[in-house]
Amino acid sequence: MKRLSLALTVLFACTVFTSSLWAADNMDLTIPLPLTGKQAKFGEIMKRSYEMAAEEINAKGGVKGKKIALSFEDSSGKPETARAIVEKLIDVKKQPLIVGEYTSACAKAVSAVAEERKTPYLVVASADDAITKQNYKYVFRQNQVNDHYADAFVSFLKEVVKPKTIAILFESSAFGTSGADAMERDAKKIGAEVVLKEKFETGAIDFKPLLSKVKAAQPDVIYTVSYANEAQLIMKQIKELRLDAKLFSGGAAGFAIPEFIDGAKEAAEYVVSATLWTPQLKYPGAKEFSEKYKAKYHDYPSYHGASAYAAIYVIADALGRAKNWTQDGIRDALKATDLKTAFGPVKFEDKEGYQNQNFTETLAIQVVKGEFQTIWPKQHASAPYIFPIASWKDRR
Repeated sequence: MKRLSLALTVLFACTVFTSSLWAADNMDLTIPLPLTGKQAKFGEIMKRSYEMAAEEINAKGGVKGKKIALSFEDSSGKPETARAIVEKLIDVKKQPLIVGEYTSACAKAVSAVAEERKTPYLVVASADDAITKQNYKYVFRQNQVNDHYADAFVSFLKEVVKPKTIAILFESSAFGTSGADAMERDAKKIGAEVVLKEKFETGAIDFKPLLSKVKAAQPDVIYTVSYANEAQLIMKQIKELRLDAKLFSGGAAGFAIPEFIDGAKEAAEYVVSATLWTPQLKYPGAKEFSEKYKAKYHDYPSYHGASAYAAIYVIADALGRAKNWTQDGIRDALKATDLKTAFGPVKFEDKEGYQNQNFTETLAIQVVKGEFQTIWPKQHASAPYIFPIASWKDRR
């Protein structure tokens, strides 16, 4: 009788936990995102991309005959809010998997909840190395880690720019700090001296005192890790100060979205940035996704959008293969993922101290005539790189 009682309890728990996904003809999936606040632009790009993927999958019959019904909750980029949302999704809604968020701080908060409750969580765009270095069994990351974010960019520095000195500027976030630390290590590998490494607060608007320090250091390369507004303001103020360097560059994020060009305007020209994806890549479905996104929203998506778009396909693939839609059933299916997507190949590995981490090829992009062009590696280039660049006084 005790064994029967235990078996019935386990069966009831599994049934309750999957009820929301099996309800009616829909598979309900709520995604936490920053839809207001400083990171809202990233959240908007990702939300649109999630929706596009779900619409395509549903048009082809959904997952095991069930349509993906997406909804979104606004975390405003606040870790405590993201945590509360996910606790509610798991404990009250009984959602057996989590996908989403944007900032590394929010993803770290969500990861802790997911692991504690043994609920699989797919990280889509958060880069702090620590997220997949916790020996978590239920946390999976699709995007590249900060330690490898700039691999292609560093190769470009080594092969083309050959700098002797680098100044690193970074914002006071988990993403900014880990990105700056990674570049400091990379600089040493290519024999470049880091002559300045300075932090600024998220939301700062006056960078001239900081840029005065940069000017005094006279670095060959200025590398900045920041989100959207700060990336634009820093380049505009560099232009105002006529601060020259061999190369102005960014560590993806705010430097790799269309709004960077729109906001920084002429100051964005020739800036090189690390990125994880571009519309010019030959991955299956990449061109179709980017063209469809542009037709609908009048601009190309960034790597954030491509990763979000691919994430729904990764989830659908895992659910389609899963023995059951319990947390462990979904976790096991995610672990066995080996899929080619518009974002690139997705396979979750345990190596280099990371667990359940997808290792993707990275790229370098440059703003040329007001548009992003893929410039490195050469096999992915959509246009030749521009280097050396003219000083501000010599630009027309």
